[in-house]
Amino acid sequence: METIEMKHNKRKRPLILASVVIGMFLAAIEATIVATAMPSIAADLGGFSMYSWVFSAYLLTNAATVLIFGKLSDIYGRKPIYVIGVIVFLTGSTLSGFSTSMIMLIAARVIQGIGAGALMPMASTIVGDIYNKEERAKIQGYLSSVWGISAVSGPLLGGFFVDFLSWRYVFWMNIPLGIIAMLGIIFFLHENVEKEKQAIDYGGAIWMMVAVSSLMFVLVEGGVGFAWNSSLIVMLLIIAATAFICFVWQERRATDPMLPFALWKYRLISMANLASLTAGMIMIGVSSYLPAFVQGVMGQSATIAGFTLTAMSIGWPLSSVVAGRLLLVIGYRKTSLLGGISMIIGGILFFMLTPEKGPLWAGIGSFFIGVGMGMSNTSFIVGIQSTVTWKMRGIATASNMFMRSLGSAIGAAFLGGLLNNQIKAYIQSSNVHASVNVDTVNQLLDPVQSTSLSKDTMEVLQAGLTSGLHIVYLGLLVLAIITFILIAFMPKNE
Repeated sequence: METIEMKHNKRKRPLILASVVIGMFLAAIEATIVATAMPSIAADLGGFSMYSWVFSAYLLTNAATVLIFGKLSDIYGRKPIYVIGVIVFLTGSTLSGFSTSMIMLIAARVIQGIGAGALMPMASTIVGDIYNKEERAKIQGYLSSVWGISAVSGPLLGGFFVDFLSWRYVFWMNIPLGIIAMLGIIFFLHENVEKEKQAIDYGGAIWMMVAVSSLMFVLVEGGVGFAWNSSLIVMLLIIAATAFICFVWQERRATDPMLPFALWKYRLISMANLASLTAGMIMIGVSSYLPAFVQGVMGQSATIAGFTLTAMSIGWPLSSVVAGRLLLVIGYRKTSLLGGISMIIGGILFFMLTPEKGPLWAGIGSFFIGVGMGMSNTSFIVGIQSTVTWKMRGIATASNMFMRSLGSAIGAAFLGGLLNNQIKAYIQSSNVHASVNVDTVNQLLDPVQSTSLSKDTMEVLQAGLTSGLHIVYLGLLVLAIITFILIAFMPKNE
């Protein structure tokens, strides 16, 4: 168990906080900045059918490692884990920028996600170490603003790099910022770590990653790359189910489980975590596929696509501030329900979205989703931390972060599978050249390559993409309704 040298850190707290904020910014912005660049990346590298894997690879490794890094920091200290996280993250960023194929980019994003898995929990833990209980509430506002700033600037920066420089700068911009964050923690954070033997649940982490990876491959490739009844898909489903059973068995027998089942006995925590899972799916669905609709279907620029996502990013931090005050008056459940209603409104607007309605309609729907996210997530975290004792607060908070990350990972794969299947079905039902397939959408998203497409082919591709994204938005609406129902089951007596 570690102890922080409070006197030194108190003098250096502004510098430590700045370093932590930069680290959080890097990990947070990667989920949004890539979204507006993806149409250009797909057009340049090819492989549109692997589009969703660029998001899934990052989110999967992030989700799979966040809890294990949190446990390692309790043994070896926050500083070394944070520094390792930055180094791994920057390695992945550098390789992403130099990618020459979609497969290389996905592999680099796996490395990036591992680094982010260390950055996210370390940022929150370091703040908890150097600030007392009264000060943390104020600092939480700063940390929330990081998500808001990264969410706002991510799509805009992504659009700027695509329109004026190159999509590769989306990844290379992390390098100078990451170095500053790492040096700040190395020089300003002091900690004494008392070596104490603690069990690390590596088995739980491995079984979970096997289960989620197998399931994600099925969701993305099922019905597109491989038939649903193919031996590979059936085998992967069996592996996923077996690995999940082994994960549950491992967690029940582990001395220090990665995800203690005792947490799920609290109804507020179980409902909030399940709602975070579905909310994570909604968030990634908007971030990943709204730019494809605005650019590929509406024919707008990457910058305009970025502005439609910015609306969600504005609604999120604003509603987080409001939720922080509201939950003290009306409680966690009612505040969360307001967030659920806002997500349903956003889901309805997206379901009604057509090319004729234009980017403004898309931006309004995006804003309502953002308001719902800010309201619900703030209420979930505060409610969870107030439900458990100090000794369980860290893992309880991490479990909610994990469920949201896992939801984003599964959502990217699941919604990507829906999109690919629908586009494939539409193309097959149309009388176009046999060479036209899901990957031909790459050319549609490129302003230069799209001019080489025949009028009939372009119309089929645009109609297919519109049809596919309509199915995705129907999925978002269903997920929003499920989220609201889960919130409704949170306990009333808070």
